Amino acid sequence: MTSFLAFIFVLGVLVFIHELGHFLAARRIGVRVLTFSLGFGPKVLTVKRGDTDYCISAIPLGGYVKMAGENPDDARTGAPDEFLSKSKWERFQVLIMGPIMNLLLALVVMALVLYQGAELPAFTEQPAVIGSVESNSPAEAAGIKPGDRIVSVHGREIENWDKLTMAIGTRANRELAVVFERDGQRIEKVITPKVIDKFETGGIGVAPWYRPEIATVNEEGPAREAGLKEKDLILAADGKWYVNREQIIDTIKAHDGKPLDLVIERAGQQQTITVTPRQIDDGIRINAQIRATETVTVQPGIVDAFKLSVERNWEWTVLIFETLAGLFTRDTSVKQLMGPVGIASLSGDAAEAGAIPLFTLMALISLNLGIMNLMPIPVLDGGHIAILAVEGLSRRDFSIKVKEKMLLAGFVLLICLMVTVIYNDLTRVQWIERLMPWR
Repeated sequence: MTSFLAFIFVLGVLVFIHELGHFLAARRIGVRVLTFSLGFGPKVLTVKRGDTDYCISAIPLGGYVKMAGENPDDARTGAPDEFLSKSKWERFQVLIMGPIMNLLLALVVMALVLYQGAELPAFTEQPAVIGSVESNSPAEAAGIKPGDRIVSVHGREIENWDKLTMAIGTRANRELAVVFERDGQRIEKVITPKVIDKFETGGIGVAPWYRPEIATVNEEGPAREAGLKEKDLILAADGKWYVNREQIIDTIKAHDGKPLDLVIERAGQQQTITVTPRQIDDGIRINAQIRATETVTVQPGIVDAFKLSVERNWEWTVLIFETLAGLFTRDTSVKQLMGPVGIASLSGDAAEAGAIPLFTLMALISLNLGIMNLMPIPVLDGGHIAILAVEGLSRRDFSIKVKEKMLLAGFVLLICLMVTVIYNDLTRVQWIERLMPWR
């Protein structure tokens, strides 16, 4: 139920904003709007205001704005408030405002998310220095070891872990040239990322050194008495280096009443602090909360939040176009495409994680929707814009039959895409996949 409600909320907002763009642009240039609908199919709820029916329809997978004289085969009187009575420039404004509203929504929502501030993992913006390598992973087979730094993937420079995740994530089961640095020497290996989740995300089995961090120190207890402070990074415990959070907790439990040496980093300087865990409540504790990894605090002002939003949306845009290009070069698997079920699943997971992840997902999907609608595919806004552009350059309008053939080709392509993404969605549902003997 959470997934369904989150999906309806996210999709409803995105569709409303998209159609609102068309509606406002049409009204601005004097086009009579007959219907503003959220959803397709039979109308469930309708309210009429002026010439326009505002309605909610039964199938919540989109929406539409119906304008007077919008299509060549519509009944037309030649009145100035009909869509086709307007100039190509005016029609272009109406067509493009839907995608533009989605792009603006992505920018604004992401800015508001960033403006809230957050504790973010520090390693995402740090160089891709390997902290651990999974057993029997592609990275282990290629000879990658802890301490190596990945500097490029598939010819693309890798500045940090965030870039590494994006470079590998879209290329599951594809051979990649990976260059890593060890002791000042660069080594190149061909590595094939494996599928690591139901969305066909690629991974090679490496992880950063997750330096555990003291999140909070209670007013009383061994941690406060020993001098531990918030934001201290734990580098070693009981003489063991590169320990993770779980190992530190196990070590604390094993030192009931016994001194425990912790090597920490504070303000860039290493020091050793001795803490003595003891019985507190129902366990052996030091009375401090330990995060799994080092974090950085992001608390931008509204102007900086918009700047960061522009940067984030630009990174997503580059990734979207790389993914689309990869579909043609076969660097990206079509199995990574997802439809309504996949989006619903992601929406549900994000909603359970909180408002910030949900609105971040909304911004990403809105950006995707805006970009995809600008693609020059007949039926989509971008296809209609492309037809207008060609007609303008050739200084003549295509015949109704030519336009019908273009729209039919676009419709067939769109249907093929929908069949593909729905099939992908169904294969991600375990009980349905079990009914597919070819899987």
